[in-house]
Amino acid sequence: MGRFWTLVTHLHALAGPSIMLLYPLYASVVAIESTSKLDDEQWLAYWILYSFLTLMEMLLQPVLEWIPIWYDVKLAFVAWLVLPQFRGAAFLYEKFVREKLIKKYGGAHFHKSPNGKGKNKFVDFVTPKKGEHEAY
Repeated sequence: MGRFWTLVTHLHALAGPSIMLLYPLYASVVAIESTSKLDDEQWLAYWILYSFLTLMEMLLQPVLEWIPIWYDVKLAFVAWLVLPQFRGAAFLYEKFVREKLIKKYGGAHFHKSPNGKGKNKFVDFVTPKKGEHEAY
């Protein structure tokens, strides 16, 4: 029975990096190489949300140490974000992040660019224009 629990513990320890990093890295590369925009949105949203979760976890570490099931809850949440059946990252981005941006910056700040994609004026400002990087 001791070996069984040792095996379960090792599998549990490997599940986090596999679900939170290895699979998303692989899926992001596949998404970049595909012609579909849906998978790009899913994986960009995932990395935005995963970065935010990691930052919040770093800030709240003293509190989270007292919650014994925190790692399991985080693992389940990240699995929901990652698994293609749920598309949790894209869902959260659409429902919360995008809505908050529109409320904060107002609908007038979002406009359609000539290629049909909605962009924020701030994004246009910080994105290098064609030919700007050639001077380096």
